Amino acid sequence: MKILLLPLVAGLIAQVAKFFIKSNHIKFSWRHWRLVFSYSGMPSGHAAMTVSLTTIIFLTEGLSSSLALAFVLMLLTIRDAIGLRRQIGKQGEIINELVEDLDEDSLLDEKYPHLAEKIGHSKRQVMVGAIIGLLVSWLGFYLF
Repeated sequence: MKILLLPLVAGLIAQVAKFFIKSNHIKFSWRHWRLVFSYSGMPSGHAAMTVSLTTIIFLTEGLSSSLALAFVLMLLTIRDAIGLRRQIGKQGEIINELVEDLDEDSLLDEKYPHLAEKIGHSKRQVMVGAIIGLLVSWLGFYLF
């Protein structure tokens, strides 16, 4: 049961932490709860969840085929968060700037929707998420 619960707890901690981290930098507002569901920001919920899964499988099963599968999933997820999704966010930012330069004011929102600009994670955000995942699984394994 720990293999299922601890990664979910790690992901939830990372996602909820985004709200508290962001609300310290700007005026507190309940609308910032949407950050809990975001695909970017500090820390990475993706890294927290996959590192937690890999860690708890290692602690419970040792070297196994399940660990190998979790490790590959973790690497793919983290690479995607840092690489591909981050680049998609940068492209969204550039496309939004280009669309703003168009002179079709009345049809702008209907024809060209605003693209998400914050999609991926920085290496630091992934590292903090990974630390959360590691700590949650380690503490969960030894304390419960």
